[in-house]
Amino acid sequence: MTELPQDTKTASDGELQLVAFKIGVEEFGVEIMKVQEIIRMTNITRIPQAPDYIRGIINLRGRIIVVINLNVVLGMETKEQDENTRIIVANIDDTVMGFVVDSVSEVIRLSQKSVEPAPAVIADKIGTEYVMGVGKLDNRLLILLNLDKILGAKELHSIQSISADTAEAETDV
Repeated sequence: MTELPQDTKTASDGELQLVAFKIGVEEFGVEIMKVQEIIRMTNITRIPQAPDYIRGIINLRGRIIVVINLNVVLGMETKEQDENTRIIVANIDDTVMGFVVDSVSEVIRLSQKSVEPAPAVIADKIGTEYVMGVGKLDNRLLILLNLDKILGAKELHSIQSISADTAEAETDV
């Protein structure tokens, strides 16, 4: 079994608390402690010449945050946005950003014993660096993502500079 980061574990019972969401037909989970909130889809302002994994920026209660196309990062097909589309707002390396997902289903408690290393077919398709493992639920599997590893250092720096630029632009007004 893969050893998960210490902050993924809850105190003593070896249980994970995860936010479960879908992109296409695949179901994913991320640790709840990384998620600040989940919001309905809102108008996203595109950023000219931004990489395709950056959907744009939104104003979240006076704070400008960068929104990421998680399906692009994961190399998955884009689904038409609908009333179930959500933005998962998370704090990654002290930068608040949003991740567009097709739908958010539930918060799940999963025993550490139910998590196994990702099979090669998943790790090869999605990327081993941000797949923590696969959680086995009663009749389904949940691909566990490490949000801290979703974006590389270069991408994270790019997002941090966009966040800083928009913050500076707001103070100049």
